[in-house]
Amino acid sequence: MREWIVTNGLGGYASLTNCNNNTRKFHGLLISSLKPPVSRWVFVSNIEDIIIHKNQKYNLNNLKPKFSFDFLPSFNYDLPDIKINKKIFMPNNQNTTIIKYKIKTKDPIVIKHFPIINSRHFYNLNQKNSFSIKQEILKNQTNIYPNNTDQIIKIKVEKSKYYQNEIWKEIHYQKDKERKDSYIDNNLLIGNFEKRIKNGEEYFLVLSTEKKTNKNIKSVYKEEINKKRELILKTSLSDSFNKLILSSNNFIVKKGDGKSIIAGYHWFSDWGRDTLISIPGLTLVTSRFNIAKQILIELSKYCKNGLIPNVFTDRNSEASYNSVDASLWFIDRIFQYLKYTNDQKLLLELWPTLVEIIDYYRYGTNYNIFMDDDFLISHDPGLTWMDVKINDFYSTPRSRKAVEIQALWYNALRIMSILSEKLGVKDEYFSLSEKVKNSFNLHYTKEFDVIDKKDLSLRPNKIFLVSLDFSLIEHDLQLKIVENIDKNLHTIFGLRTLSMDDREFKGIYLDNHNRDLSYHNGIVWPWLLGPFIRSFIKIKDNEKKWRKYAFKTYLKPMLDVFGDNWDGSINEIYDSIPPYTPRGCITQAWSVAEILRTLVEDIEYIRPLYEKNYLLNKISI
Repeated sequence: MREWIVTNGLGGYASLTNCNNNTRKFHGLLISSLKPPVSRWVFVSNIEDIIIHKNQKYNLNNLKPKFSFDFLPSFNYDLPDIKINKKIFMPNNQNTTIIKYKIKTKDPIVIKHFPIINSRHFYNLNQKNSFSIKQEILKNQTNIYPNNTDQIIKIKVEKSKYYQNEIWKEIHYQKDKERKDSYIDNNLLIGNFEKRIKNGEEYFLVLSTEKKTNKNIKSVYKEEINKKRELILKTSLSDSFNKLILSSNNFIVKKGDGKSIIAGYHWFSDWGRDTLISIPGLTLVTSRFNIAKQILIELSKYCKNGLIPNVFTDRNSEASYNSVDASLWFIDRIFQYLKYTNDQKLLLELWPTLVEIIDYYRYGTNYNIFMDDDFLISHDPGLTWMDVKINDFYSTPRSRKAVEIQALWYNALRIMSILSEKLGVKDEYFSLSEKVKNSFNLHYTKEFDVIDKKDLSLRPNKIFLVSLDFSLIEHDLQLKIVENIDKNLHTIFGLRTLSMDDREFKGIYLDNHNRDLSYHNGIVWPWLLGPFIRSFIKIKDNEKKWRKYAFKTYLKPMLDVFGDNWDGSINEIYDSIPPYTPRGCITQAWSVAEILRTLVEDIEYIRPLYEKNYLLNKISI
């Protein structure tokens, strides 16, 4: 069952299945972010819509609507002599969900809206009577006061009568049960709003935890549609990109006075690595340069001992630094931003942070991250993007010298060399980069995934030896790597994380094993299509015929599966054997970002305005 989502730029969201049912603890019509972009609470789980017509009763939640997406998720119900359309959205920067109903009927009908209330952090589940409420009944509105929070849930239905009747309802979440998570929850039906409609009407149902709500909801709806149109127009991209552009906006959230990126919905908070990998696709190719700037500045504030945080936890937004690659991605993303903007002022502002990162990597920092005697970066297990830990066990430890870390290290040093020249300061980086390159090629006698352990596991990580602006290896080896990955790891929805002939390979995420064992041991990740396509086109000298081939071969099949009613969301992961079942988060920042980025930068070959100013003839072969 497919799922839809709308977001509010704070980390809050509304999301259900395309039939408007709850199959996850993370589903709901009003999930508010209490400390943007985290601390997310479920306050309204759902609304049951009951239609009464000529002594017949129809529960819309038990019917299958025709789902479509045009700026907003839309649901069409075709009943005898009655047509109903629902559209759902959240105004930007408000913990508010608005449902627009448009009803056409030949005869008078009664429609009853039954709000299903909850009051919990979205990771938790409630027992019966876990919380209690007080209701304040106003004209066309009721205010709900849960006793376990200071939030007030406001529910308003235009021109309605409200009947209070509190009943506990137990809900079993099918998807959570499949994932072997806790799945039994207790919600509270509080009563119903009743409307009598003669021959048709258009009205709004409002759910909110905001102190103040706009009284003119119709203008809020029009403003939201206009904002989405303006977002699309600002990019100057063709209409074929519209859904990905709208989807990209779901992940950009407020954080303090700045901006951040939610790594995925429903359950991810803002992650440093994911944010940095996502920046080009979400902000640069969409011409939202100021947002990119705010994100980079915000992350730089948290740099500690040369490390950019790996994650900010949802419960308390505490920063964790267990990542070896986030800091190196930070340097690369400054460079990508400069290629689009030539923002020398920001470069000057963040230069001390860039220098700090390189210095700590050279001389040592937390998690045993340091430059070894061979000039390569050494690190503890579980610090790369393949970072799963089950108790004290790492399913993909990848210590001490993972291949993509060396690629990112060399790339960062080359970038620092160029930026030194731009700032007119002494270049202390180019000579070191040459030592790194020579040492790497001395050790990289085969296509290792982890250099010092001579690990020949066929994984996608070596693609970064090709995809980054500055490559450690020569063209012939780049070509072999791309061909090897194409042959053994490519699927319709992305790259496998391990080849099928490896004894550790697990092709199904939810099988007779701990799902974390399969997460990076065979499961497909769509975001990896971005660097793979970049690499394929790069070794083909960016020729137009090969760009067309790349689209037809590597992207079009996936987009065709998504179909015309797709909302631009792309799952976090997929099973790696047919039927390639989607798994994990229903939409992931770097999945959307890298597909959008590669379509714009690589397939359409719309390159950054100032790219030549920074690369000149220095880009590696």
